[in-house]
Amino acid sequence: MAQPPLLQVSGISLTFGGEPVFDDLGLVVQPRDRVALVGRNGSGKSTLMKVIAGLVEPDRGSVTTAPGQSVGYMEQEPSLAGFATLGDFAASGLPPGEAYRIDMVSEGLKFDPGIATGAASGGERRRAALAKLLAEDPDLMLLDEPTNHLDVQAIGWLEERLKSTRAAFVLISHDRAFLTALTRATLWIDRGAVRRQEQGFAAFEAWRDKTWAEEDEARHKLNRKIKAEARWAVEGISARRKRNQGRVRALQALRAERASQISRAGTADLALAAGTKSGKRVIEAKCISKRFDDRVILAPFDLRVLRGDRIAFVGPNGAGKSTLLKMLTGEIAPDTGSVTLGSNLQVAVFDQNRAQLDPEATLWDSLTGDPSMRVSGRADQVMVRGTPKHVVGYLKDFLFDERQARAPVKSLSGGEKARLLLARIMARDSNLLVLDEPTNDLDIETLDLLQDVLGDYDGTVLLVSHDRDFLDRVATATVAMEGDGKATVYPGGWSDYRAQRGGEGLFATPEPAGKPQGGQGKPAPKTVAASATPHGGLSFTERHRLEELPGIIARLEAEIAKLEDFLAADPNMFTDAPVKFQKATDALVERHDALSDAEEEWMALAERDEAAKTG
Repeated sequence: MAQPPLLQVSGISLTFGGEPVFDDLGLVVQPRDRVALVGRNGSGKSTLMKVIAGLVEPDRGSVTTAPGQSVGYMEQEPSLAGFATLGDFAASGLPPGEAYRIDMVSEGLKFDPGIATGAASGGERRRAALAKLLAEDPDLMLLDEPTNHLDVQAIGWLEERLKSTRAAFVLISHDRAFLTALTRATLWIDRGAVRRQEQGFAAFEAWRDKTWAEEDEARHKLNRKIKAEARWAVEGISARRKRNQGRVRALQALRAERASQISRAGTADLALAAGTKSGKRVIEAKCISKRFDDRVILAPFDLRVLRGDRIAFVGPNGAGKSTLLKMLTGEIAPDTGSVTLGSNLQVAVFDQNRAQLDPEATLWDSLTGDPSMRVSGRADQVMVRGTPKHVVGYLKDFLFDERQARAPVKSLSGGEKARLLLARIMARDSNLLVLDEPTNDLDIETLDLLQDVLGDYDGTVLLVSHDRDFLDRVATATVAMEGDGKATVYPGGWSDYRAQRGGEGLFATPEPAGKPQGGQGKPAPKTVAASATPHGGLSFTERHRLEELPGIIARLEAEIAKLEDFLAADPNMFTDAPVKFQKATDALVERHDALSDAEEEWMALAERDEAAKTG
């Protein structure tokens, strides 16, 4: 017998500021669904999640959750009022005595529950919201850009956590690799309507392009039919005393149908112009190092950057990536060594904190007030790569409408702020781009355009990002900062770095404290480079899985131990707190099942690997 839907949205209509966001929208989420929610920035993805979570009331329609089922939403901007620490906020939805759940997720997310709410950064606040959702473990999780502000290790931990959960989830993300690994269905919001495909994000772009091609073909046929009917209406009347009124009404209906169609929004007009060509040697760093008090940020390090290089910097949050960038561009001085900058450098910087944008300024003033973009004597124009252009027209190139021109920057979404900063950077000539987390909040299509623009850019790029797919598409070399001040240069992008590290490195699953590598009684598999896989052995994906399973097993064992200690601490929990006892017991059974599956998978892969080596 088929299970009833976990959640059903029926006939939702919603209008903001006179503009319709949704009209008669419906969708269904089934138990164990793993759904990608995709669409352009501004299409209403986050708004739809808030409607499902009950935080936004629609004008019409209903949201129905199956009896006894819970829905949890990860807020991007959580309110921490009334909470002393991030841990207090994260545990606020848990029953008394179950704060251990926060401990179970804090290590993997690199989340410090002890941070005072008043001192927390935006990234720390979002990690607290994510920790809160994971600890509450609802039947349906609504995850809005959960990987923003997570480093690659935390992204890997979260990916494994979501793979093993029994809950359903709906996921918004710009991270292609994350979406591809986790989703089995796709909800696509496009012009106020939602389409569903029972395939994960990996199949989305082919589906989207096919849908748009069919739409263009149908519009072309409609236009041809209207043209033919209009010709009949004009030319045929001379041969008849009276028109065929039914055919005239049909022509009017065709024209009304065409007028009612909502045209697709265009893509952002991203373009970069390299200024004066720099010297062949852009940056020469010799034996540079940095420390803050007793903490080593960078041990002695050498790097030569040549014209046309695309250098990616990867590593955990706090490893020193931004500090290294600032040393390489001369913003701060190294403790030891020297940095020599090449000739004729024109530097443009995209900073992850969007500090170049004044939140109180309007979009208009953000462009016209930039000295590098100012046109003398013209308050309504900006200089774009040497050519004056009206400020509203330039904003439209980046998908802003005329009404937003006088709106304050603080009213923009994260993706819109990123586009505005790109508009400032791309207006000026440059030959060295410094991009610190440019992919946060951008939609997939804008990321594609940015990747293409960087590919055609006749300059040099220094890039910090946790987006593995974007790194693979852009980087020609990767500087891995793996902690303790160590930085190592690897040719190629993220996948090349991982292959050269034998599948280890930054994306290895974090080990619980006190656990030996490989878990209890599990020998760690030998590291083998992807290029060395023998015929008949494991594929690259299987080898990567073999190498990460010991860490997953160790994490599950640690969580099982914590749950067993929790249940043993109160012998009367079964009678005194039956709901709490049942939740902890269910969690224990789930992790035992996951552990058994992981151990069997490890043994099967290890046996195949050994057979290939000895055969």
